[in-house]
Amino acid sequence: MTEPTAAGATAPKTASHDSEPSAKLRAFMNSGWADSERDDITLSDVGVWAAKRRDALSQAFPGERLVVPAGTYKVRSNDTDYVFRPHTDYAWLAGDQTSDAVLVLEPNGTSGHDSVLYFRPRSDRSEGEEFWRDRMYGELWAGRRPSLAETAKEFGIETRHVDQLADALKNDVPTRVRRGEDASIAALLSGVSTDAGRDGELAATLSELRLVKDAFEIEQLREAVAITHRGFSDVLADMANVRKYGERWIEGTFWRRARAEGNDVGYTSIAAAGPHATTLHWIENDGSVDDGTLMLLDMGVENRQLYTADITRTLPVNGEFTPRQRELYQLVLDSQNAGIAALKPGTPFRAGHEASMEVIVRGLDAMELLPVSVEEALDPESRLYQRYTLHNVSHMLGIDVHDCAAARNEKYRQGNLEAGYVLTVEPGLYFQSDDLTVPEDLRGIGIRIEDDILVTPTGTENLSEAMPRTPEAIQTWMSS
Repeated sequence: MTEPTAAGATAPKTASHDSEPSAKLRAFMNSGWADSERDDITLSDVGVWAAKRRDALSQAFPGERLVVPAGTYKVRSNDTDYVFRPHTDYAWLAGDQTSDAVLVLEPNGTSGHDSVLYFRPRSDRSEGEEFWRDRMYGELWAGRRPSLAETAKEFGIETRHVDQLADALKNDVPTRVRRGEDASIAALLSGVSTDAGRDGELAATLSELRLVKDAFEIEQLREAVAITHRGFSDVLADMANVRKYGERWIEGTFWRRARAEGNDVGYTSIAAAGPHATTLHWIENDGSVDDGTLMLLDMGVENRQLYTADITRTLPVNGEFTPRQRELYQLVLDSQNAGIAALKPGTPFRAGHEASMEVIVRGLDAMELLPVSVEEALDPESRLYQRYTLHNVSHMLGIDVHDCAAARNEKYRQGNLEAGYVLTVEPGLYFQSDDLTVPEDLRGIGIRIEDDILVTPTGTENLSEAMPRTPEAIQTWMSS
């Protein structure tokens, strides 16, 4: 581990309305501070697992330098940034969640790679002005950043100041970069052998390594699901205010639980009541919630290790399904059950989707909503039923809500399931308000049921099984 360069080497990031400090204030601010270095830090669980993941990545690219940045702050408006969240691949490999950090796996010529974490540690209070003037990194503005020694202990990795990264990347070693998160990295690699195609292989390999969840990840997902369950229950316990204030109250109530027990929501909550439920990604959440209608809630907590649940329940606002609502809900539930039952190691990823859609299509046929036969509707050259179902039934889940997105088709969408995969099963029916092909009493109804499924060596485990799914269980849940 090396020591940081002197703080204050660059001008602190200030705003147009900040005043210039006097010489006397500068001298006063740089003295009289206690040593705040922590000596109680030990190696974290995530640090142990992250080291194993780096070893797996190292084996995939012998002799090549691998550069994985955490990313930096993103501007929301003017000089206001969004809350920072590190790039998924960086967090998975490092365990750390610090902004402006870069993980480098440098080939050592013998046993694989040496891992070094370059980041911006807390600034020295004895010189420079960053700690009290810098709005982005200053401790008095943005909170305490860890030191190099603290981070090295917590994650079991060598640490260096990010100012040393440029020198570390000067050697012309074949280099792969996880692109898209930190544009400044490209400038540091001028004169170094890089290639966009090779970089794409790095992104794909990282996604494919994440397909099978390790034991640590599965426990994180269990926790995220459990907190999500409590968040849904919070909403149902406050239905009086939900009716009064509408969808915004649902979103805010769930978010409070996510922040209290986790890190945040894993994606913008979908709190869709009435006809808004027919819009798949309804995130305006500004509508009313009226008795007699259904509310489709697609929400998930991201826990403090950044793993997210992704669960949908469709609920009757007044606590009881009407006969027509119950009929449609049962069809979607039967479809979901068929999709879950079709999953096991060795089966195609799309097996759940195909099993779910067969149930849906036969149900639509029984309701006389199909303009063609069941067989023709299910034909890949037709799929006319998608007018009412719109989306595929499953996606991978983990440290991203749509996890492993860069994986190659043959490993993911066209591949087979393996023990350790976690995916959603979420069929839905959506009858648009202006759809003249369906009876008037169906128009404006949207129903989706979504659960998070772990593929086990012998079948599956529904991680969200504790959340009521049947019409009877939902009505009991709401009345309690």
